[in-house]
Amino acid sequence: MRISIVTIAFNAARTLPATLQSVAAQDYPNVEHWLIDGASTDNTPHVVKEQGAHLAGFVSEPDQGLYDALNKGIARCTGDVIGLLHADDVFASPTVLSDIARAFADENINAVYGDLEYIDNSAQARVIRYWQAGSFAPAKLHWGWMPPHPTLYVRRALYERIGLFDTSYRVAADYDFVLRLFSDPQLRAAYLPQVLVRMRVGGVSNRSLRNILRKSGEDLRALRRHGVGGLATLACKNLRKVGGFIQRAPG
Repeated sequence: MRISIVTIAFNAARTLPATLQSVAAQDYPNVEHWLIDGASTDNTPHVVKEQGAHLAGFVSEPDQGLYDALNKGIARCTGDVIGLLHADDVFASPTVLSDIARAFADENINAVYGDLEYIDNSAQARVIRYWQAGSFAPAKLHWGWMPPHPTLYVRRALYERIGLFDTSYRVAADYDFVLRLFSDPQLRAAYLPQVLVRMRVGGVSNRSLRNILRKSGEDLRALRRHGVGGLATLACKNLRKVGGFIQRAPG
């Protein structure tokens, strides 16, 4: 089984080395790693030249946003399974892809996800929050549940059937995709109760009040589009950000 990884980057020279090293250190032998860069103006191309020997391909060109970049990467993948690892994220251990591959050994499974750690931007990369996803049940979608998207791996055949990210969403295309995927009656998802990815804080959807409001509006649009819920579901989803994370003490 080949596992394809898509990393998107823009002016990520500071954090990209750790991401590249994290993929290169995986003990799983059949990995295809694509790096899609939005025409960075910093030292990103030099980082790729110095540390990207394992990459299947590096594309650097202007794009229409992060979801357009993700779609470009996914379209280039040839693996049986596709996952995403952004340029400021790292795998939690060198065995993550092996663990995911073992879950996909069951041919009935077409999606796998796990837990996520949020880390700060300091050199110590201190853990701030731990997102414990839990197992999936369709009713959970109505209560605002979603898996940590950076931990989600999907069979390429499923992407081909349900489609890629809808770029009409500027900050919530991942939630729209998750709702589309987990509302599919043919989905058979496996939950790995372990941390798969460590993610640095500061995502595009929560950098400003304007983006938070836009995110809520787009989330509501996605909920109604897929017939999952409305304002009550959106409220539950936002409350999960407060109560659905396990707080970790410093150190």
